[in-house]
Amino acid sequence: MESEELPTSIKDLPTPCLLVDIDRVKRNCSRMITRYKKIGVELRPHMKTHKTIEGGDLMTDGTRRKIVVSTLAEAEFFAAGGFDDIIYGKPVIPSQIPRCKKLQERCTQFHLLFENEESFYSLERTPLENKKWTVFLEVDIGGCRTGVPWDSERVIELARLASQAQNVEFKGIYSHSAVAYTKTSETALRGQAKLDTQRVMGVCDRIRQAGIAVDSVGLGDTPSCSVIDDSMANLTEVHPGNYVFYDTQQCGTGSCTMDDIAVRVATRVISHKPEINQIVTDSGFVSLSHDGLSSNLPNGIAVFQDHPELRLQRVTQEHGCVSVKSGDIDCRAYPLDSMLFIYPYHACATAANHPVFYVHSGDKVLGTWKPVKGW
Repeated sequence: MESEELPTSIKDLPTPCLLVDIDRVKRNCSRMITRYKKIGVELRPHMKTHKTIEGGDLMTDGTRRKIVVSTLAEAEFFAAGGFDDIIYGKPVIPSQIPRCKKLQERCTQFHLLFENEESFYSLERTPLENKKWTVFLEVDIGGCRTGVPWDSERVIELARLASQAQNVEFKGIYSHSAVAYTKTSETALRGQAKLDTQRVMGVCDRIRQAGIAVDSVGLGDTPSCSVIDDSMANLTEVHPGNYVFYDTQQCGTGSCTMDDIAVRVATRVISHKPEINQIVTDSGFVSLSHDGLSSNLPNGIAVFQDHPELRLQRVTQEHGCVSVKSGDIDCRAYPLDSMLFIYPYHACATAANHPVFYVHSGDKVLGTWKPVKGW
């Protein structure tokens, strides 16, 4: 939709669409920036949730420095937009090195993660002109995803390998723990943040005791970074991302409230099916995602604004089948073509399905953000 055609009111937007509450986004970003300035820890926000220049500006407080990205397409997009000091937040593999080399040439600082010898040697065999590759060792502190197990001897072996290389500079440790997403209270989150910090700082101490310099220790996910344990002041940097938008999953962990959620999916009622106790909307899994569908959540994968009685029963590609949590549905309460608003379970997954975000303040549409797509 061209800018001259952009409706000025939310009620006139096409559906389904993603709404971004700019006032909540600014508040979320400001709060996180202030939180880590107070304890002297660098905030390196992750761009994976929104993937937009505008969101990046707000998360970096306009500096366009110190970010993490989840794809090389994001890295290229943000580098072209004037961002620098970028970490590619997945372990690099040999086939990606040509693209990474171009990013190294474009950026003053572009950092990679590694977790094995094979990828590391590929970097060593591909020297850069006038500078070295800069790498972080990714450490798994319980998330069981990528990274070297925090309590293994391989953390020392790989750190030593990197520290002795000719064409590579070893920067330090990078870690993301998904364990915080299993917690259900602020107290539990703070305890997890403390444990995560103890583990990653323990790894740092072991590497330093082996005579290897560690310049930076990074940790983070939105749940634990939203509550802060005092021990986190020992970190060099944190790298949460989802907080720019938050979502109902985050609410469940205790990291935010419903008033912090800055995104909604706008959808319209397209069918009444009283004979099977449901209405149908035009928002299916393509606009919401399937994330969380297999979970036994009290509200399902979506929370309807101002309609706590509604529950999303199932989704197909472009249909959302909605019923009430108890009793019979009164279809008259949800007229055909009327608009409903859904707070998503996982904002990152939902936002990734939308080619454009409609930015608003109150009911007024202010403009659009267009996220980068692809890998």
